[in-house]
Amino acid sequence: MKIALIRGDGIGIDVADAAMAVLEATLQKTGQPKPELDEIHAGAAYFQETGQDIEADGEERAEAADAIFLGAIGLPSIRHADGTEISPHLRLRDRFGLYAGVRPVKAYPNAPQRLADPRAAEIDLIILRESTEGLFYSAAAHKRSLVVNDDEVQDILRITRKTTTKLHRFAFDLARKRQNKGFQGRLTCVDKANVFTSLAFFRQIFDEVKTDYPDVLIGYNYVDAQALDLVRKPWDFDVLVTENMFGDILSDLAGGLVGGMGMAACAEIGDHTGLFQPAHGSAPDIMGQDKANPLAAILSGALMLDYLAEKLGNPHLSDAADLINQAVDDGFRNNRLRPIEFGGDMGTRAITKAITDTVSESRQIAAQ
Repeated sequence: MKIALIRGDGIGIDVADAAMAVLEATLQKTGQPKPELDEIHAGAAYFQETGQDIEADGEERAEAADAIFLGAIGLPSIRHADGTEISPHLRLRDRFGLYAGVRPVKAYPNAPQRLADPRAAEIDLIILRESTEGLFYSAAAHKRSLVVNDDEVQDILRITRKTTTKLHRFAFDLARKRQNKGFQGRLTCVDKANVFTSLAFFRQIFDEVKTDYPDVLIGYNYVDAQALDLVRKPWDFDVLVTENMFGDILSDLAGGLVGGMGMAACAEIGDHTGLFQPAHGSAPDIMGQDKANPLAAILSGALMLDYLAEKLGNPHLSDAADLINQAVDDGFRNNRLRPIEFGGDMGTRAITKAITDTVSESRQIAAQ
């Protein structure tokens, strides 16, 4: 199992190291070999040093790996001439067609819950964000705009049948899997179909795909109403599928409901490649200070193991993913996880040790 490791910038280095430490401990516990790590240098600091945002052969090496793990990329003080940040990961999304951005949102016991309603403790949903098109089509991966001059800029919002059909099929399959695990399995199409032709097309394709999934419960919501509903009644939702920019905004909002971005795991999956990363930024102000919450990265590692279990046909990797998820849940439940981000007394290293200790103490039997 080969993993392309891009630590990146800021706390990306800290949390990527934490995720890899937990990954290796969990694989050892379940009787699986350590992964082969191919470290690829990329990001804003690398750009400042070399003038390139990724190693010359970095994209090819990432493609050759079984999965890609990314810490965080970008530094506010280092930008392109047009003011945008250094973002090679957007190009990786485009190159590898990573259309399915999976953003789990889960409330943990003893972790901050921003809503007073006791049902906030039951939040457990997934925001599925299309990650290659939408309004981000005009971003760093393409630098495409209709007009760019001193008086006006127009960006392109792109929705294609090919990508959106794959996204919606992924969404329906995900909802069905959730239903089989005891969740609602309800899939909500989030758009602005009442205003934009592009998003009416997005909904049209959703309706075409739904005919193949008569067993999946569905719903519809305009994105502004969905933002309101995530504050009013997030427990009513299970899987949300939406355009790129809408998904970016809604997933950050939802992450805030369950503690903060330090809990925001992310998987970006295409037909042949998967990239896994915490959804937070590089937070250079706390880099190397042992203050970053590594749980989003650690949970992203669990998402990667689930992906690799299916890709490589190795169900023991799914067992390892379950072990990480259970360790995080148990850690909060038993008050063994107290991140500084939440006003606690545990930094990056202490949280990583707490998770690896919980994994080591697990009664799960190693695979034979």
